[in-house]
Amino acid sequence: MTTANATVTGAEKVDKPVLTDWRPEDKEFWEAHGKRIASRNLWISIPSLLLAFAVWMVWSMVATRLNSIGFDLTTNQLFWLTALPGLSGATLRIFYSFMVPIFGGRRWTAISTLSLAIPAVWMGLAVQDPTTTFAEFAIIAVLCGFGGGNFASSMANISFFYPKAQQGTALGLNAGLGNLGVSVMQFTVPIVIGYSIFGALGGDPVTLQADGGTRETYLQNAGYIWVPFILLFTVAAWIWMNDIASAKASFKDQAVIFRRKHQWLMSWLYIATFGSFIGYSAGFPLLIANQFPAVEGVQYAFLGPMVGALIRPVGGWMADKLGGASVTFWNFVVMIAAVFGVIYFLPLGDSAGSFWGFFAMFMVLFVTTGIGNGSTFRMIPVIFRTQHERWSAGKGGQAEQEAVRNANKESAATLGFSSALAAYGAFIIPKSYGTAISLTGGPAAALYAFIAFYFTCLAVTWWFYYRKNAEVPC
Repeated sequence: MTTANATVTGAEKVDKPVLTDWRPEDKEFWEAHGKRIASRNLWISIPSLLLAFAVWMVWSMVATRLNSIGFDLTTNQLFWLTALPGLSGATLRIFYSFMVPIFGGRRWTAISTLSLAIPAVWMGLAVQDPTTTFAEFAIIAVLCGFGGGNFASSMANISFFYPKAQQGTALGLNAGLGNLGVSVMQFTVPIVIGYSIFGALGGDPVTLQADGGTRETYLQNAGYIWVPFILLFTVAAWIWMNDIASAKASFKDQAVIFRRKHQWLMSWLYIATFGSFIGYSAGFPLLIANQFPAVEGVQYAFLGPMVGALIRPVGGWMADKLGGASVTFWNFVVMIAAVFGVIYFLPLGDSAGSFWGFFAMFMVLFVTTGIGNGSTFRMIPVIFRTQHERWSAGKGGQAEQEAVRNANKESAATLGFSSALAAYGAFIIPKSYGTAISLTGGPAAALYAFIAFYFTCLAVTWWFYYRKNAEVPC
């Protein structure tokens, strides 16, 4: 078949749910049809992922208000309600990372997005019932982990649509704007709980005890507000997204990544970038309140995850232009310096520290987590493509085509699995703060441990990917 005929074949199939002819590395095909299809899938994926992050992290807002509306939960119970979505979301990512090649990207995006409505609606009902037990709240919090799981499948899916040279930017946009769901939720929930948005359908207000007085609040809207959008983008995914036939693979086909050294190495690096982003996002408000109680700094905490999310596409773009290993290596250097800066401005002994110095260093740290998220995710497809091209060299055109397919499948599975491991940062970092403060009176010990970890990541990046004659330069 000639290139012209192949392009015609592609044109005949662009509007079908299952794409049986998908060649993003073919420049003529990409410019004629592929770019438009990939963009359509990306811009449905992004808001779907944003909703997932909003539902995943919503307990960080809801838990702070439960006792104020009449519940009697201990501090430890409230902590678990904020931590459980992180634990379940990270665990679900392990399974979700393999779902796209099994079910197809269109089907799984629709199914996984619709699943978010379960905890959103149940939460809305539960906070209105004063007899709701901690156990029931805990189950809802676990189900909010659906949102955390969605990231793995979303990233794996988008990786199939773009050519290698553009995957960093595309994955950065998907993840960065999707991660913005944390900040969107933090902005939205305090506003919507003040109004009867859904009328009688949304239920009656509850009385909130605050600032020495009382006022009516609609805490149920923290869950309900997302439901119309969840339904909208479920339908959009089902109608306008696509499955790629060549991306099909069983779990057994994808499980080969567990024998790939670079899967584990890149997972280690991504724990340092995304694990830091989500962990710092979860722990930042409490750390501010604990270390600088005289400063009303918690109101600025949302800026951290917002900056980290918005800068992530820049990290992917920089990696496309400068090379993923180069960007990642120097990004870890800045991360280490930023954590030292945070420690320097902490209160110590008779010194009250400097809130604004501390805050500025954390903003730098959030920027580096975002850039690192984008650059490491760009490295993964390049690494697997390079390895498979080496293994297939000199074995003929059919072997080379098979190498491309295998590289795409393995890199997609690695993108998902590494994000699963990294998501445990949502629990580990805040818990590390708490342990360090209880044992030493401050968080510095935890921060020094993070610095030590970042040094190992610096060494891994340099040895395997960045130095001259590295095993897989990228």
